[in-house]
Amino acid sequence: MGFHELGVAYPWDAVVPLRERAGRHPGGPVDLSIGTPVDPTPALVQDALRAAADAHGYPTVAGPASLRRAVVDWYARERGVSGLRPEAVLPTIGSKELVALLPSQLGLGPGDVVVVPTMAYPTYEVGARLAGADVLASDDPSEWAGDPAVRLVWLNSPANPTGEVLPRELMAATVRAARAVGAVVASDECYAMLPWTEPWSLPRSAGGGVPCVLEDAVSSGDHTGLLSVYSLSKQSNLAGYRAAFVAGDADLVDRLLQQRRHLGMMPPAPVQRAMEVALGDREHVVEQVARYAARRELLAPALEAAGFVIDHSEAGLYLWVRPGAGLEELLAARGTGGDASRGPLCWPVMELLADLGIVAGPGIFYGPAAGDHVRVSLTASDADVAAAAERLSALAGPRASA
Repeated sequence: MGFHELGVAYPWDAVVPLRERAGRHPGGPVDLSIGTPVDPTPALVQDALRAAADAHGYPTVAGPASLRRAVVDWYARERGVSGLRPEAVLPTIGSKELVALLPSQLGLGPGDVVVVPTMAYPTYEVGARLAGADVLASDDPSEWAGDPAVRLVWLNSPANPTGEVLPRELMAATVRAARAVGAVVASDECYAMLPWTEPWSLPRSAGGGVPCVLEDAVSSGDHTGLLSVYSLSKQSNLAGYRAAFVAGDADLVDRLLQQRRHLGMMPPAPVQRAMEVALGDREHVVEQVARYAARRELLAPALEAAGFVIDHSEAGLYLWVRPGAGLEELLAARGTGGDASRGPLCWPVMELLADLGIVAGPGIFYGPAAGDHVRVSLTASDADVAAAAERLSALAGPRASA
């Protein structure tokens, strides 16, 4: 079944008129919407790519042993995961294709249920529906525990769009409930190296670190039925490389591997080498996290001063915001707030920001529960973030007089 039959349009097309509206601002547009990295790919990664450019032979789907070992070492060093084996690692062509294809590759179909977060990256649902499976939006495992129709459960922590970090206790409860019905738990953890608040920002030795579905406290030391999905797009600015991997249950990984060998789905050999080098170097990640932290420290107070409330946003590349009472009054004065016929509140907020030359992400893209929020990205240049902060200050006066 194709996208047209499913009625699945690409949501960001709806933002095009607002981009055009923002583009009419005298200072030009500031794009804080999709969140593509803007900082340079680290030089050592570029050097590794160039050094591997003589790639005259086919790459392997499994990746070289050195890459798989680098992934294992990275999980142990950065995520607190023990017992992961190299054969339980598989490089992927970015993480989005894995998210979209996993239900189909696991053999799901009509009558099967895929559980997704209530506010979530839409590809979780798209992948389930392309496989013909049903979708249940739930953040509480007690809502589906004991249901044999549940075959796949998606976790996303730190979450896109909210930046929420799931506690170990909730992740462990999800794993137990899934195992009781024979379901797979796939945890999308692509923002794990970008924690901003305690306890997650504390060193792992002090009880910090974003939890991983494969760590002992969540998995009980058993990776059966578990998959951790990770991308280097965020921590290493490798979005254009499409560099990601999945790791966990060796039998599940092998099932994916055998299918992908038939499909020819493998990252190019130079990219695989670049991934290996990136995983082995922590310094460039620390530098990139510091860049995002500085932008966050400028943008978050500016949003709050403009009348926005920041919810969650404990980690990741986004600030998850909604209008406070004063800003809702301003929207009402503009004739754009509090009118149910206009749909979710995120759209008048998007219009307000567009008039300041700022493009954000409408919360409704991430589910009905997210309709009053907008997602504001930290992935803009220092100059653009500073410009956005300055423009947001213009809301204080009108809000005070609304």
